[in-house]
Amino acid sequence: IGRDLLPEIESRLQFLQDVGLGYLTLDRGAPTLSGGEAQRIRLAAQLGSNLQGVCYVLDEPTIGLHARDNQILLDALHRLGSKGNTLVVVEHDQDTIRRADHIIDIGPGAGKRGGQVVAQGSLDEMMKTEGSLTGRYLRDAMRHPVQARRTVAAADGDWLHVKAASLHNLQKINASLPLHRLVAVTGVSGSGKSTLARDVLLHNVAAAVAMRRTKSDRLTWHGCEGVDGVAAIDRVLEVDQTPIGKTPRSCPATYIGFWDVVRKLFAGTLEAQARGYAAARFSFNTGEGRCPTCEGQGMRTVEM
Repeated sequence: IGRDLLPEIESRLQFLQDVGLGYLTLDRGAPTLSGGEAQRIRLAAQLGSNLQGVCYVLDEPTIGLHARDNQILLDALHRLGSKGNTLVVVEHDQDTIRRADHIIDIGPGAGKRGGQVVAQGSLDEMMKTEGSLTGRYLRDAMRHPVQARRTVAAADGDWLHVKAASLHNLQKINASLPLHRLVAVTGVSGSGKSTLARDVLLHNVAAAVAMRRTKSDRLTWHGCEGVDGVAAIDRVLEVDQTPIGKTPRSCPATYIGFWDVVRKLFAGTLEAQARGYAAARFSFNTGEGRCPTCEGQGMRTVEM
């Protein structure tokens, strides 16, 4: 029974090893994986499929990857291509662009200024194209003006001190973060960056701020022994890559609160107040507030 199973299992484990994930345990929960780990697991599954003649489309696969992991990912992509497959990659990463066999540069700008093929061909051909902004940056790296760095001394200002963080990959680490500064958490994929920043720091600081607002005295630290210095923080916000809004009709105007102002304006009119309409009445996503003709889509069909 095991004669046919074991070679297949070993080959799939080897693919995980090839993309740098040999440290993962097989019972590790998917939600605890970092974005880079999940990306490479999907790639390892495709490497093990041995398919040929497939067109793979990858949208920014190097997002969240350390420079070391970039090379591992690119080597795996080239192995997919060597099997007779086609890979179309949307990417800003310099290493990925330089290793591509054919490059298509779309621009020259964004929005109305975009939508044109500015340059295409090899790396050398793109760098010689004057209208290519990407080619210009690859040819002549941008030089930043020399500016004095803001010093960070232990005695300056307020600090957050995370004590003995032990969650997922973290092994009882202590970390100090200066407030009123830009703090970067970096390291190879799977080293525990997101665990420290989101699961430990964000979770505990948000809980401490909420406890202070409710005047509660019960706080259980999650994933660490404690976080000192949270008294200096009044509000905690997380900006991630979750979809904008709650419905398919949501848009950037929804997310920045533009329509909230418009709905309040309509609700403040004399007729709305006389009818008892609140701001929610003027939402596109409710039956009462939606136009019955266009059903909230902003357009109508006229039959001639």
